[in-house]
Amino acid sequence: MKLEEHGFAIEDATRAIEIDPGYVKAYYRRALCQLAVLRPQFAIPDFKKCLALDPHNKLAKTQLDATTKLLKRMQFEAAITVGEEKSAVDRCREIIADGGCDHTEPSYSGPLLPIITPATKGSQPKYGINKEFVEGMLKWFKEGKTLPRRFVWEIVLNTYDILMKEESLIDIPLEEGVICDVIGDTHGALTGLPSESHCLLFNGDFVDRGSWSVEVVTTLFAYKWLYPNRVGLNRGNHETKDMNKVYGFEGEVRHKHGEQTYKVRLMVLALVPLATMVSPRLPPKTSHDAAHGSPILSPEGRKRFFVVHGGLFSKDGITLDEVRKIDRLGKQPGNEGLMCELLWTDPQETNGRGPSKRGVGLGFGPDITKAWCELNSVTGVIRSHEVRQGGYAIEHGGLCITVFSAPNYVDQGQNLGAYLRIDAAGERSYHTFKASPHPPLRPMAYSNPGLAMFG
Repeated sequence: MKLEEHGFAIEDATRAIEIDPGYVKAYYRRALCQLAVLRPQFAIPDFKKCLALDPHNKLAKTQLDATTKLLKRMQFEAAITVGEEKSAVDRCREIIADGGCDHTEPSYSGPLLPIITPATKGSQPKYGINKEFVEGMLKWFKEGKTLPRRFVWEIVLNTYDILMKEESLIDIPLEEGVICDVIGDTHGALTGLPSESHCLLFNGDFVDRGSWSVEVVTTLFAYKWLYPNRVGLNRGNHETKDMNKVYGFEGEVRHKHGEQTYKVRLMVLALVPLATMVSPRLPPKTSHDAAHGSPILSPEGRKRFFVVHGGLFSKDGITLDEVRKIDRLGKQPGNEGLMCELLWTDPQETNGRGPSKRGVGLGFGPDITKAWCELNSVTGVIRSHEVRQGGYAIEHGGLCITVFSAPNYVDQGQNLGAYLRIDAAGERSYHTFKASPHPPLRPMAYSNPGLAMFG
């Protein structure tokens, strides 16, 4: 369970129940794992069984009540959310135009967005963004302070305009002198400021689990607004509505900035592209390297890397064009299909495909990775989604690389964080780091109480 292998844990709990149908702890743990993979409808019967076997079990009673409310809320919202994301953006812009969202409180002394067009009678000022604001914002956040709601909305709405124009598979070309840092699950990690010669590609799971998701995703969106072609965002399995309900982002946004801000942030997260192709423009320096063997090259004889949060697919023959054409805008990934697999799958050591250790998605073996890379002329798949104690792992004969960038995961992993740097010739280097101290607020402080054990 603590390794987040919820699928395996559900199997073990089910076997334990077969051996001993009166084993309360197995029902309880299976219910928690069902809740962790967003299947509250399967958790409820197990919590009820706990109470049937042990009527005085306060934990099971508390969890049953909370999970029942969660399921009812998810069902209700699923029935009324058609068009809600679009209206959230429109509503924010209407409030701004009507003067209902002042840019600052009188006591505010933090960083200011630059005004591009001053306010006139009947109109609001138009804001831009610059490096000085972002640097001041980072310092402001580190002091434990929050931005005015107007500035948050400006950052989110301008990111919306950028993401609406991007395809589901985006391209980051690396010209001579340009480097790209691939950053895995952030939950709070950064590797330095982007610039015209320094790309940052954030590979999903910007939010949830940590208790500063608001500050992290605001920073990433501000970077995207400032450097739209030098900052890439890939969607992760936590950039989804139901995960945010359970793992803390929803509660955190509402606590810090209110309901309307949560709605518009949720809408923008549902626009984030699903994968990125990092394409070095220089020919490889060698035809072989010790860490990765002989590379698979693009038709032009260059290295190129497919960066995705989860991994590969349940069937053979999926092409880059199919990924690029996925209709992702405003969509949730569901439990099957290409979008779900891009966000949820994991590599496995054995060939072929296997069941998901998480309970969502699947496992894909070295032969699956090799065949897919050869089909699409891809040098390697770079993904995140899983803790690696050393921060990264080179797998599947060098064709699959896992990078995880949240050190000491939820304050109990004791793992290093890492990021992967790619230069214009496709040379890769790995950089690890330890966790920095944070204010005295526990991880997942805003999450569903039933998942406290996972954080």
